[in-house]
Amino acid sequence: MSIGHTGRCLCGDVVYDTGSAPLWVTICYCRFCQRATGSDRMIEPIFEHETFDFTKGHPSVFTLASEGSGKAVHVHFCSTCGTKLALTFERWPDRLGIYIGTLDDPTSIVATPENSKHIFVREARPGTILPPGVKTYDSHATENDGTPIAPTVYGSPHVTGQ
Repeated sequence: MSIGHTGRCLCGDVVYDTGSAPLWVTICYCRFCQRATGSDRMIEPIFEHETFDFTKGHPSVFTLASEGSGKAVHVHFCSTCGTKLALTFERWPDRLGIYIGTLDDPTSIVATPENSKHIFVREARPGTILPPGVKTYDSHATENDGTPIAPTVYGSPHVTGQ
């Protein structure tokens, strides 16, 4: 029995099991994530890649270079219905992110100030409200070499573009 979370694409041809709880939740406002989701942000729980398993079907993969790091980002999607399911990264080969909306129970993972970070807030739509107490970053949370970047944490709700 898995201790993780399960999810699938729209048509059910590709199913996954995360195999574990998320390491953290990233909320990303970059243009890549905006385009990939068709929304103003992506909510992306991050897991250990080794615990994750596609239990039914095999997704197709689209690869492109990240505008932020220049490293390859691999988008795993169902070739039948087009649902994007997961991301893997050249920069972090031991990590995998999922599109939270593909979970069987998307409410089973909650982003809290303790487990989340908001990245690429400089690309957030004007008027985006960042909650107080969360770690925010203008771009990535680390340099390309892995050096951590200090977050900004607001004491009250912060509205971008103002």
